[in-house]
Amino acid sequence: MNPIIESVTDRIAKRSAQSRGNYLARIHAAASDGPVRGGLACSNLAHGFAACGSAEKQALKGTVVPNIGVVTAYNDMLSAHQPFENYPAIIRKAAAARGAVAQVAGGVPAMCDGVTQGTDSMDLSLFSRDVIALSTAVALSHNMFDAVLCLGICDKIIPGLLIGALSFGHLPVVFVPAGPMVSGLGNKEKARIREEYAAGKIGREELLEAESAAYHAPGTCTFYGTANSNQMLMEFMGLQLPGGSFVNPGTQLRDLLTQDAVGTVLEATHLGDKYLPLADLLDEKAIVNGIVGLLATGGSTNHTIHLVAIAAAAGIQIDWQDFSDLSAAVPQLSRVYPNGSADVNHFHAAGGLGFLITDMLDNGLLHENVNTILGPGLRNFCREPKVKNDKLDWQDVQPESLDADILRPCSKPFSAHGGLQLVTGNLGRAVVKTSAVDSAHHSITAPARVFHSQQAFVDAFNNDELEQDFVAVVCRQGPRANGMPELHKLTPYLGVLQNRGFKVALITDGRMSGASGKVLSAIHVTPEAVAGGPVGKIRDGDLICIDAEKGILNVNGEDGFATREASDPGAAWQTGMGRELFAAFRERATGAEQGATLFGER
Repeated sequence: MNPIIESVTDRIAKRSAQSRGNYLARIHAAASDGPVRGGLACSNLAHGFAACGSAEKQALKGTVVPNIGVVTAYNDMLSAHQPFENYPAIIRKAAAARGAVAQVAGGVPAMCDGVTQGTDSMDLSLFSRDVIALSTAVALSHNMFDAVLCLGICDKIIPGLLIGALSFGHLPVVFVPAGPMVSGLGNKEKARIREEYAAGKIGREELLEAESAAYHAPGTCTFYGTANSNQMLMEFMGLQLPGGSFVNPGTQLRDLLTQDAVGTVLEATHLGDKYLPLADLLDEKAIVNGIVGLLATGGSTNHTIHLVAIAAAAGIQIDWQDFSDLSAAVPQLSRVYPNGSADVNHFHAAGGLGFLITDMLDNGLLHENVNTILGPGLRNFCREPKVKNDKLDWQDVQPESLDADILRPCSKPFSAHGGLQLVTGNLGRAVVKTSAVDSAHHSITAPARVFHSQQAFVDAFNNDELEQDFVAVVCRQGPRANGMPELHKLTPYLGVLQNRGFKVALITDGRMSGASGKVLSAIHVTPEAVAGGPVGKIRDGDLICIDAEKGILNVNGEDGFATREASDPGAAWQTGMGRELFAAFRERATGAEQGATLFGER
């Protein structure tokens, strides 16, 4: 085992000993109560199966037939979740064939950052994760279930489902994805057209045509943003069937994998002899495996927030220093947009997650001795699904990458560093994703230009006020200010300025998208401005230093900076688009490094 990975894991376990022990004690107490339906009064139970068919009613009257609770993120507006429409019928049929019952326990909201990016609705995006966690808990609180299938895929949905399910960690849980859409317009071309639009070279009609050619079918977006990083995490942490993350919707293989998920979760219930509850799967080693997978694949920066919140829900305490230390030990092994030009379909065809997990296990970069939905040992995930004679056929993963421009072994990495860096200094703590940024742009020292909204930045760009070297400072964008929206609207404009030869960078207490690209960005700055963070004290002209190589985030040469009063742009706009309903969320939210969550202590 790599000594740094082993050391960080031990550090996390020691730090989490009390909180993890408290969590497991609570979960084990819930498990000791036995089959939950057996404790329901007759009237309660009758309500629980009133809409079922006669066979299902008869089965649920006893306590020896397992009942699967399905929690779904289905809606038919969003491409990633539209395929889930037919999953309940597939699941019910597969459960019946195995002598079990399945019921849709409840639905959770599924918000798409692609739709809301750059709009007022983005202020609800991060908080939707905790709404999803609460919705999951409500769905499972009916106490009718012996196992859970979670149907979700995108940015906040998987973290929210997992946080909610961990409160029912005495149940076995399997995640069931829908897969990515087939490839459309290439990501490199899409990025070029966006930059041309930002520069005023093309109009909205041409831009919409390109966007429609990129996002064009059922399934999740094909770039390696937060949604597809979610799928990677579920495999690396052993919570989703191996090789299933990037199988396209509407295929026979996709349906066979969904059916197999039913059999997998049924084998793990307390009614059999292979009881594998969620709480016993998601431990410190599984969390570290998830972080390592994130680093090796150049995954979304959003998971420096989500993984912290997920781990906390299981009683495990991690922080950005853990990410940064692990990043020094984990090589970057894939290049998928925004870290390269390929999409996840190309990555999957080149060998995908099965190849990566196998090679990383062979090189001591992953904990092998973990529990998974397939039983003990991550080696269970060193295989991939195929269709043979209309049935699911598990085969060994291919021994070599089929495209070294997309996927490489540990012996020939793209970079020796995992691509996430903690930067600290007199401006606080922040995360920098270096894997998509050319090394020539890993550090900058330049004067600040301060903005209190994305639109203010765009207006300055359109007025030709930004033709210079500068660090854009966009503060009061943290969880307590306005829900911590992504500021991806800035990306093409900053890209245009960098293409023109200017040295530019971004500092913000908000987020950037999982598609964060080629411009140096110190994001998730904590403490945030409205919590007294020094980022709120920066003024135009202050000399800012961001150095991702040395881990520095400073304002230079300002002896009176520490005692300076913060700028006051006025109250944040917190009404409209439902934002007024989230006042309690803003008041309660923890800092970014604590997961920006309602469920922790500030």
